[in-house]
Amino acid sequence: MVRAILSIAILLSSTALVRAQAVCTRSMLQAAADSYIAAQTAGDLSKMSLAPKVKYLQNMKEITRDKGLWNTALPIALHRSIYDVGRCMTFSEVIVTEGGHPYVLGTRLRVKDGVVTEIDSLVTNKGDWLFNAEDYLKYSKAEDWDILPVDDRVGRQDLINAGNEYFDFVFMDKGIRAPWGTPCARLEGGAYTNPKNESSDTCQIPAPLGNMFIVNRTYVVDEEMGTVNVFCRFGDSSGMPDSHTFRLVKGRYRWIHTLSVNLTDKPVVVPKLQPEN
Repeated sequence: MVRAILSIAILLSSTALVRAQAVCTRSMLQAAADSYIAAQTAGDLSKMSLAPKVKYLQNMKEITRDKGLWNTALPIALHRSIYDVGRCMTFSEVIVTEGGHPYVLGTRLRVKDGVVTEIDSLVTNKGDWLFNAEDYLKYSKAEDWDILPVDDRVGRQDLINAGNEYFDFVFMDKGIRAPWGTPCARLEGGAYTNPKNESSDTCQIPAPLGNMFIVNRTYVVDEEMGTVNVFCRFGDSSGMPDSHTFRLVKGRYRWIHTLSVNLTDKPVVVPKLQPEN
């Protein structure tokens, strides 16, 4: 009997230990994102707490550690991160305007027990969709991405739905009722839809751009910041890698940031709006 009770106690304590080790906190994710910024600034991944086996991806292709841009020291002008405690992931937007080669990066980290198990980075530069790092920096600096008051937040699923509804309206179906907000601005590569911050501007376009499937959607959600980041591909599983980051205030779009990687040597062409019948 005593032996049985002891076995149960050991089992319960082991279960509690596993649960404790699996806990993910916002401060843990902040530390991981900060270490990535330090590593990218120095071009030295040893500044990060990495798991023994790390999965490395760049532009949605798995690569070896030595092939990534994270090995290049970059003078970061601005960075901003969001933290998904539920999935223990981060997303960081990184802007580089100096050093001879401008970039705008969108990097996700997957974290477990305080160490990084996956680095997934989109690298945009000259030749990518509407790329202009100077303008991306200028407009990003003017925006407010602070923690939202509790009354201005919506739930995790609402944020995911808002990301999906944007894609489905813009590229598929004019009947979608996306949560358009006023004022709102889209920052795409460097092009800004509301440079004067006009209070009447929305992010809405008149009609869908045409039929294009947006596939392989995955999400990093920060409810405290009212933000969801969506990684996806345009067209099919080999299409253009893309990151859309949506900031919602009181459930309505406030800012939308887009990074799209052109995998070809040809200019990216967006379908023209078709006139309504």
